[in-house]
Amino acid sequence: MGMSAGNYAKKTAIVLALALGLTGICSRAPAAPKEAKIGFALSMTGAAAAYGETQKNGAQLAIDEINARAGKNGIKIVPVFEDDASQPEQGVNVFNRLIFADNVVIIIGPTLSNTAQVTDRIAQKAGVPVLGISNTAKGITDIGNYIFRDSLTEMQVIPDTIRVVKKKLGIKKVALMYGNDDAFTMSGYNAFKKALLDSHIKILTEQTFSKGDRDFSAQLTEIRSLKPDALVVSALVEEGSGIVSQARELGIPVSVPIIGGNGFNSPSLIKNAGKAAENVIVGAAWNESSSNPLNRRFVRAYTAKFGSPPDQFAAQAYAAVYIVLDALKRAGSTDNRKALRDALTHVKGLNTVLGKFSFTKNRDADCTPVVEIVKNGRFTVFGK
Repeated sequence: MGMSAGNYAKKTAIVLALALGLTGICSRAPAAPKEAKIGFALSMTGAAAAYGETQKNGAQLAIDEINARAGKNGIKIVPVFEDDASQPEQGVNVFNRLIFADNVVIIIGPTLSNTAQVTDRIAQKAGVPVLGISNTAKGITDIGNYIFRDSLTEMQVIPDTIRVVKKKLGIKKVALMYGNDDAFTMSGYNAFKKALLDSHIKILTEQTFSKGDRDFSAQLTEIRSLKPDALVVSALVEEGSGIVSQARELGIPVSVPIIGGNGFNSPSLIKNAGKAAENVIVGAAWNESSSNPLNRRFVRAYTAKFGSPPDQFAAQAYAAVYIVLDALKRAGSTDNRKALRDALTHVKGLNTVLGKFSFTKNRDADCTPVVEIVKNGRFTVFGK
């Protein structure tokens, strides 16, 4: 039997309606998360590789966590990792590539202040936000209103370190050593000198060295003869490890504490200097033993993923990704650089592994420092 024209039309209409209905159901499926392309300029080789490695690990852990929940918060992080090789020249190449070829919405890094002083000017001119995660030298954020950092400056941390050490150990006279060819170590030297003088602690001698030096016996022999109450050092971890080891080998006793700047905040110091690192004191923005629930979870997850506990540089990189995520949500866009810059200025009291975090009006980090001491091969809290 044949189908009438009327019945055929009705059945066709039903089929079309069902098809449209199904299409409608499909169209109501959850949308894919918005993607935010973030550039990372880190020292994965060269003099600062010990810092860059853990920075990349900390950032990757945060990215993995955020992307696993992307359906919930609607933002997926697409990272572009680049190695600045601990060199300003390579940093310039990396920044240009991230800004003009990869079109990232923000750059996290670079590792060294020396590099940041050059590269951040490129980003400022291009209108690309930068979030420094280990730039502690003076003047970094003065480069412009697109430059931020979640790392406490040496001028924020070092005075607190000297105050705590003087109170606990009663030091009255010290020897001061510093690297004289690096923006970070020079900034640390200036901060140490001011803090020591402000605390009425006598500086018996000032000894210098250069990046790449391996023999510090001449400086340390002179220091030993002066019998200081403490040895104060502004150095990157490579030279710092050598200074700590050789100081003990040359007979500067453990009773004379070695006080370091931010460059000492790396497990590499303990690994390289061994038992000589015991009782080294350093100011920090973070400590592994913090009872902060976010920090406890971070330490567990990092250790499980990478086979060793995180350091301050990993923590600051991890925190940075979450700080950017917070700003991206409020910016209302994942690719508008100016909107993200504006949103970053409103980060206030954010819960992070660094504690409650805000940016100051000058876009520097605002969080609570801590003083650490190496005990039994680990950084432990010495005072607040």
